[in-house]
Amino acid sequence: MNLSDEELERYARHIVLREVGGAGQSRLKAARVLVVGAGGLGSPVALYLAAAGIGTLGIADFDSVSLSNLQRQIAHKTADVGRPKTASAAEAVHAINPHVKVETHQIRLTPDNALDVIGGYDIVADGSDNFATRFLIADACFLAKKTLVSAAVSEFSGQLSTFKGRPCYRCLFPEPPPPESAPSCSETGVLGAAAGVMGTLQALEVLKEAAGTGESLAGRLLIYEALDTRFRSVTLRPDPACKLCGPNPDIRDLSGHRR
Repeated sequence: MNLSDEELERYARHIVLREVGGAGQSRLKAARVLVVGAGGLGSPVALYLAAAGIGTLGIADFDSVSLSNLQRQIAHKTADVGRPKTASAAEAVHAINPHVKVETHQIRLTPDNALDVIGGYDIVADGSDNFATRFLIADACFLAKKTLVSAAVSEFSGQLSTFKGRPCYRCLFPEPPPPESAPSCSETGVLGAAAGVMGTLQALEVLKEAAGTGESLAGRLLIYEALDTRFRSVTLRPDPACKLCGPNPDIRDLSGHRR
């Protein structure tokens, strides 16, 4: 995919990188990435992907901007309170880079629409804030054979991994935890900059996958502890009894039929 003179100047600091170059930047321009959730994670993801020159950026979110979002959701401004997050985030993306095509999905992902939405993209960045949606996205990405870059943040810590087949998300978390054991950030709180760290790392992994450079995070879980300023990496291995990617899958697909 050709780059215009203006794009060559805009992305000059990428293009001089030996690991990216013009070919890698062209791959970024050709990529279609879906960001699920325009919140504390999705905001920095969307902004950095836009700045980097991802050609088509999908933004899926059903919520509107509230004042309490602004402590961490940097794609939105005070004047955006009450607006759909998809509209506010799309405006922020275009303000950074008018070359990016933005596709907004002002919907809640459900078993009825997830495969249709996710099927139109190459890579999915999951920044959702509840396990039901996370499992839905992970299952849909596996069934649609799409790369999933999944991040989570809570209080002062975060987790990040990439899934491209086996091991899958259910090898790490076989089933959603009970709702009472997984409180939301409105109950536990979250340091805004910690969400920014995880969202930025998530954007970086998406860019590596899209450009075809570096070592994938697939097969590893990165854990960040902000209070200790500590990163550690845990190896993920396929679960031979996994209900999704194991040899004897026993999970209903998104249309309700057994695989």
